[in-house]
Amino acid sequence: MGSRAAGRLEPVPAAATPGRATFLELFFDLVYVFALTRISARAFEDLTQEPGPEHGWGIVTGSGKTLLLLLALWAVWQGTAWTTSRYDPYKVPLQTVVITALVCSMVMGVAIPRAFTDTALMFAVAYVIAQVTRPVILSVALGPHPYRRLKVRMAVIFAVSGVLWIGGAMLGTNGQVALWSTALAFEYLAARCGWPVPGLGRSTISKWEIAGEHLAERYQQFFLVALGETILVAGFSYSRGPYETGHAWAFALALATSIMLWRIYVQRAGRILGEAVTKARHPATIGRSAADTHLVMVVGLAATAIGYELIIEHPLERIPGSWLALVLGGPALFLAGRARLEYEVFSRVSPSRWIALLVLAASAVPLLFLPGVLATALGALVLAAVVVADARRAHGAPPEPASPPF
Repeated sequence: MGSRAAGRLEPVPAAATPGRATFLELFFDLVYVFALTRISARAFEDLTQEPGPEHGWGIVTGSGKTLLLLLALWAVWQGTAWTTSRYDPYKVPLQTVVITALVCSMVMGVAIPRAFTDTALMFAVAYVIAQVTRPVILSVALGPHPYRRLKVRMAVIFAVSGVLWIGGAMLGTNGQVALWSTALAFEYLAARCGWPVPGLGRSTISKWEIAGEHLAERYQQFFLVALGETILVAGFSYSRGPYETGHAWAFALALATSIMLWRIYVQRAGRILGEAVTKARHPATIGRSAADTHLVMVVGLAATAIGYELIIEHPLERIPGSWLALVLGGPALFLAGRARLEYEVFSRVSPSRWIALLVLAASAVPLLFLPGVLATALGALVLAAVVVADARRAHGAPPEPASPPF
């Protein structure tokens, strides 16, 4: 009783029935709608700058830098989602963690357009605060619980990487990219290896306790946030006009593509991900795998949204290869991630996924010589074919239960 009054935390039991995402968690997600639109705006600016002798290389480096920012945003969101899936999200320490991450994510979103120039320090400080305060707050709230050692190790790791983040913000662009990339890689490897710190040991992910259905729901909700961002980008782009036939077709195809992406996700693996996590022998293992899978799909959705904007503004023009890579590569990345999700839930992959990927790849070269709106049309048709294949497989059959390979 005294422990509860003191605000001490306990990990959720492995067999606990989790609650739905709290209003605070959904409020937190709304910040990412804004942040993802800033990611798209930044990428669009890189892709539509005035051509020059180094324009091609500039597109490559610009895309890499934008991806780096997206990965940082994802790291903050995922760390927060895992935290609320391991502990009671209604406790004051947990709500403090979420509110801190919300504010920091908003600052990061504001800083994204000039994150490698004027607002580099703003972005880095917000990221470091979000990542360091989470394990520090939890280590205090956990008291003598054995998990406290894990939080201390995490705080040490993020403090070390924080030096790279803030130090990189003080350098020129090349040094900044190098240090920030190193920091992200360091954090990723540390998480994969159980947050090892000399003298403090490491942990095994299979022993982590999480509310599996809650974590799965959080991934589903972030997917919807990313999908909603594609619709926002398409709507904003078309609303700027002109409203001529080519632009109208590009907008209609963009909307149809978003609907197809939603349908493919929820049929049926995306709908019962929580069941798969619950059935897995080690829920945390499939939870971590699903995190990587959803990251791939979210990157694909972000690329698709940028492709929408490019084609809606230039529907009847022949488009450069960099633009086509987004228009076709976005749906392809989504399908690759969705194929992995299907394997995580059912231990198999439907042939329609690979066939669709092959069609998208094979059509890239001829589409370089055709109007851009035709590339969007092809992407929509390929996704529609996958939707039909999924519907035919499920028609008349009982709902397929989850059968995770983990």
